Amino acid sequence: MLTGSMVSNYWGIPRTTHDLDFVIQLPDRFIKPLLEAFSKDFVLDEDAIRQAFRGTYLFNAIDTRSALKVDFWLLQPKPFERVMFDRKLQVSLFGEQAWICTAEDVVLHKLYWNSVSPSDRQMGDCAGVCAVQAGRLDSDYLRRWAQEMGLATALDNLLSGKTRPKNT
Repeated sequence: MLTGSMVSNYWGIPRTTHDLDFVIQLPDRFIKPLLEAFSKDFVLDEDAIRQAFRGTYLFNAIDTRSALKVDFWLLQPKPFERVMFDRKLQVSLFGEQAWICTAEDVVLHKLYWNSVSPSDRQMGDCAGVCAVQAGRLDSDYLRRWAQEMGLATALDNLLSGKTRPKNT
Protein backbone atom coordinates (compact mmCIF):
# COMPACT_ATOMS: atom_id res chain seq x y z
CA MET A 1 0.00 0.00 0.00
CA LEU A 2 1.38 3.39 -1.00
CA THR A 3 1.42 5.88 1.85
CA GLY A 4 3.34 8.98 2.91
CA SER A 5 3.79 12.14 0.88
CA MET A 6 2.80 10.63 -2.44
CA VAL A 7 -0.60 9.75 -0.99
CA SER A 8 -0.99 13.13 0.70
CA ASN A 9 -0.26 14.56 -2.77
CA TYR A 10 -3.08 12.41 -4.17
CA TRP A 11 -5.60 13.54 -1.53
CA GLY A 12 -4.31 17.04 -0.82
CA ILE A 13 -2.02 19.78 -2.04
CA PRO A 14 0.93 18.33 -3.99
CA ARG A 15 4.52 19.05 -3.07
CA THR A 16 7.83 17.61 -4.16
CA THR A 17 9.09 14.55 -2.35
CA HIS A 18 12.23 12.50 -2.64
CA ASP A 19 10.97 9.03 -1.83
CA LEU A 20 8.13 6.59 -2.06
CA ASP A 21 6.70 4.95 1.07
CA PHE A 22 5.01 1.56 1.00
CA VAL A 23 3.51 -0.50 3.81
CA ILE A 24 3.91 -4.17 2.97
CA GLN A 25 3.11 -7.59 4.33
CA LEU A 26 6.22 -9.64 3.64
CA PRO A 27 6.52 -13.18 4.91
CA ASP A 28 10.22 -13.95 5.28
CA ARG A 29 9.98 -16.68 2.62
CA PHE A 30 9.51 -13.87 0.07
CA ILE A 31 12.76 -12.07 0.89
CA LYS A 32 14.73 -13.87 -1.83
CA PRO A 33 12.08 -13.29 -4.54
CA LEU A 34 11.93 -9.60 -3.52
CA LEU A 35 15.71 -9.31 -3.84
CA GLU A 36 15.54 -10.94 -7.28
CA ALA A 37 12.71 -8.66 -8.43
CA PHE A 38 14.77 -5.56 -7.54
CA SER A 39 18.19 -6.92 -8.55
CA LYS A 40 18.49 -5.23 -11.94
CA ASP A 41 18.17 -1.52 -11.20
CA PHE A 42 18.05 -1.18 -7.41
CA VAL A 43 20.37 -1.46 -4.45
CA LEU A 44 18.56 -3.56 -1.85
CA ASP A 45 20.37 -5.15 1.08
CA GLU A 46 19.24 -8.53 2.41
CA ASP A 47 20.63 -7.79 5.88
CA ALA A 48 18.58 -4.57 6.05
CA ILE A 49 15.44 -6.52 5.16
CA ARG A 50 16.15 -9.10 7.85
CA GLN A 51 16.82 -6.31 10.37
CA ALA A 52 13.36 -4.90 9.60
CA PHE A 53 11.88 -8.17 10.89
CA ARG A 54 13.74 -7.66 14.17
CA GLY A 55 11.90 -4.48 15.03
CA THR A 56 13.05 -1.61 12.82
CA TYR A 57 10.17 -2.39 10.42
CA LEU A 58 11.93 -0.37 7.69
CA PHE A 59 14.22 -1.13 4.78
CA ASN A 60 14.74 0.68 1.52
CA ALA A 61 15.74 0.24 -2.08
CA ILE A 62 17.64 2.84 -4.09
CA ASP A 63 17.10 3.11 -7.83
CA THR A 64 20.57 3.17 -9.41
CA ARG A 65 19.27 5.11 -12.43
CA SER A 66 17.63 8.01 -10.59
CA ALA A 67 18.68 7.70 -6.91
CA LEU A 68 14.98 7.56 -5.99
CA LYS A 69 14.59 5.98 -2.56
CA VAL A 70 11.78 3.53 -1.93
CA ASP A 71 11.02 2.96 1.75
CA PHE A 72 9.33 -0.31 2.66
CA TRP A 73 7.62 -0.43 6.05
CA LEU A 74 6.65 -3.85 7.32
CA LEU A 75 3.07 -3.89 8.55
CA GLN A 76 3.33 -3.49 12.31
CA PRO A 77 1.24 -5.41 14.84
CA LYS A 78 -0.47 -2.23 16.07
CA PRO A 79 -4.26 -1.73 15.89
CA PHE A 80 -4.13 1.49 13.86
CA GLU A 81 -1.58 0.09 11.41
CA ARG A 82 -3.79 -2.96 10.81
CA VAL A 83 -6.96 -0.91 10.35
CA MET A 84 -5.18 1.52 8.01
CA PHE A 85 -3.96 -1.39 5.90
CA ASP A 86 -7.40 -3.01 5.84
CA ARG A 87 -9.03 0.26 4.68
CA LYS A 88 -6.70 0.76 1.70
CA LEU A 89 -8.28 1.74 -1.60
CA GLN A 90 -7.43 0.63 -5.12
CA VAL A 91 -6.98 3.57 -7.49
CA SER A 92 -5.45 4.23 -10.89
CA LEU A 93 -2.15 6.12 -10.72
CA PHE A 94 -0.60 7.05 -14.05
CA GLY A 95 -2.59 4.25 -15.70
CA GLU A 96 -1.51 1.61 -13.18
CA GLN A 97 -3.63 0.07 -10.45
CA ALA A 98 -2.27 0.83 -6.98
CA TRP A 99 -3.36 0.40 -3.38
CA ILE A 100 -3.23 3.61 -1.32
CA CYS A 101 -4.27 4.55 2.18
CA THR A 102 -7.39 6.63 2.68
CA ALA A 103 -7.31 10.40 3.15
CA GLU A 104 -8.22 9.98 6.82
CA ASP A 105 -5.47 7.44 7.39
CA VAL A 106 -2.78 9.53 5.72
CA VAL A 107 -3.76 12.44 7.99
CA LEU A 108 -3.61 10.27 11.12
CA HIS A 109 -0.37 8.63 10.04
CA LYS A 110 1.31 11.98 9.35
CA LEU A 111 0.01 13.38 12.66
CA TYR A 112 1.57 10.39 14.37
CA TRP A 113 4.93 10.90 12.63
CA ASN A 114 4.79 14.59 13.49
CA SER A 115 4.39 13.63 17.15
CA VAL A 116 7.51 11.44 16.89
CA SER A 117 9.58 13.90 14.87
CA PRO A 118 7.96 17.34 14.47
CA SER A 119 8.01 18.60 10.90
CA ASP A 120 6.36 21.48 9.09
CA ARG A 121 6.13 19.19 6.03
CA GLN A 122 4.06 16.59 7.90
CA MET A 123 1.67 19.23 9.22
CA GLY A 124 1.52 20.99 5.86
CA ASP A 125 0.62 17.69 4.20
CA CYS A 126 -2.13 17.10 6.78
CA ALA A 127 -3.50 20.61 6.34
CA GLY A 128 -3.44 20.21 2.56
CA VAL A 129 -5.44 16.98 2.72
CA CYS A 130 -7.95 18.56 5.12
CA ALA A 131 -8.31 21.63 2.89
CA VAL A 132 -8.83 19.68 -0.36
CA GLN A 133 -11.02 16.99 1.22
CA ALA A 134 -13.07 19.42 3.36
CA GLY A 135 -16.52 18.01 4.00
CA ARG A 136 -15.59 14.56 2.67
CA LEU A 137 -13.46 13.32 5.58
CA ASP A 138 -14.96 10.90 8.10
CA SER A 139 -14.56 13.10 11.17
CA ASP A 140 -15.92 10.43 13.56
CA TYR A 141 -13.24 7.99 12.37
CA LEU A 142 -10.55 10.69 12.59
CA ARG A 143 -11.57 11.72 16.11
CA ARG A 144 -11.82 8.15 17.40
CA TRP A 145 -8.33 7.22 16.24
CA ALA A 146 -6.80 10.60 17.14
CA GLN A 147 -8.09 10.15 20.68
CA GLU A 148 -6.71 6.62 20.89
CA MET A 149 -3.33 7.68 19.48
CA GLY A 150 -2.97 10.81 21.63
CA LEU A 151 -3.37 13.12 18.64
CA ALA A 152 -6.71 14.78 19.49
CA THR A 153 -5.34 18.31 19.96
CA ALA A 154 -3.35 18.22 16.71
CA LEU A 155 -6.40 16.91 14.85
CA ASP A 156 -8.64 19.59 16.39
CA ASN A 157 -6.18 22.25 15.21
CA LEU A 158 -6.37 20.82 11.69
CA LEU A 159 -10.13 20.48 11.53
CA SER A 160 -10.73 23.92 13.05
CA GLY A 161 -8.37 25.58 10.56
CA LYS A 162 -5.78 26.62 13.18
CA THR A 163 -3.24 24.56 11.26
CA ARG A 164 -3.35 25.67 7.64
CA PRO A 165 -1.55 24.66 4.45
CA LYS A 166 1.51 26.69 3.53
CA ASN A 167 1.07 29.45 1.00
CA THR A 168 3.43 29.09 -1.93
